[in-house]
Amino acid sequence: MNSPITPEPPLLIRVTGRDRPGLTRDLLRLLAEAGAEVDDMEQLVVRERLTLDVLVRLDSAADRVIKDVLYWAFTCELKIDFERVEARSARAGRRRHVITVLGSRVGPDSLAEVADAVAEHDGTIDRIFRLATEPVIAYELVVITERPEDLRRRLVGVAQRTGVDLAVQADGLERRAKRLVVLDVDSTLITNEVIELLADEAGCGDQVAAITSRAMAGELDFEQSLRARVRLLKGLDLAAIERARARITLTPGARTFVTTLHRLGYAVAVVSGGFTQFTDGLKAELGLDHAFANTLEISDGVITGELLGPIVDRPEKARLLARIAELEGVPTSQTVAVGDGANDLDMLAAAGLGIAFNAKPVVREQADATVSVPHLDAILFMLGIRREDVIQDA
Repeated sequence: MNSPITPEPPLLIRVTGRDRPGLTRDLLRLLAEAGAEVDDMEQLVVRERLTLDVLVRLDSAADRVIKDVLYWAFTCELKIDFERVEARSARAGRRRHVITVLGSRVGPDSLAEVADAVAEHDGTIDRIFRLATEPVIAYELVVITERPEDLRRRLVGVAQRTGVDLAVQADGLERRAKRLVVLDVDSTLITNEVIELLADEAGCGDQVAAITSRAMAGELDFEQSLRARVRLLKGLDLAAIERARARITLTPGARTFVTTLHRLGYAVAVVSGGFTQFTDGLKAELGLDHAFANTLEISDGVITGELLGPIVDRPEKARLLARIAELEGVPTSQTVAVGDGANDLDMLAAAGLGIAFNAKPVVREQADATVSVPHLDAILFMLGIRREDVIQDA
């Protein structure tokens, strides 16, 4: 009895050289005329230099196809290589993850440490591409690993040594299906702490700043500290609130961040431990979809030193994230939360992706990802958005 004929492994065709219109089309037409079946294909162009890989299955006409492709490459002044590629069964069951590397400087030393960490955890890098060169440098590495949590812990040390921000996320539909971003306001959407702006008007700035610092570090109960600070504002009039509002400064990249997210179909909300007297204006100015905050009680045109309604504290922020997601018809797994203080921790944990933005140490340690550069729009790259998809002049 004759032994069954073992089919040839797929043929990998790699084309490199100067890019120009029509090259990919011409190669695919050659392969189509030969009856080839395409198993996989990937193309990359860097500074007009093309790398095109096509994995094909061929019948007995393989020799003729190779000659035709060689002649085509010669006439186009391209380099071409052929390789038979066996299936890699060792990858079965291994999950793809995405490592985002972000910083004001991302040098080969930083990338080498990331690659070393992947290798140490029995992973392989499938693809690397650059997301942005401004306002920060950002790269995305697609890796295949069975030990993502071990790799994530190892990368925390890499980030500390190299000064870059690193995030590890499972690749797949959940990552690409994020549809709602919920932001803290003070020291996140804006560079200020609004209660400190009001305290300056009341002449008690140092007292309020000291209480705020301890509360954001998790050393004080938020509600008690908030009420204590608001009592110090008693007697401020509406003109003082307007002066404080005029001093608000948006975080660099905030407009770009919100405008780009809206263009890509995201809803954007703010949940603040500050005051509606400020967040309502930000909502109108930036076109935010939702805004929730505490409300200062005002009577006869002055602040009474009391608050109205429920307090937006740490648990309430998480509840509001879930409420906004329900209003938008989005599961919490498809939400992103961004914040900087201990008051944001429950919200960051409840979201599908929690990002610590220039955050306190206790927040950086617990968040899914950190961003340490002073540009809010850098968060877009953590979401896999490329620079060319960012609204440049927002």
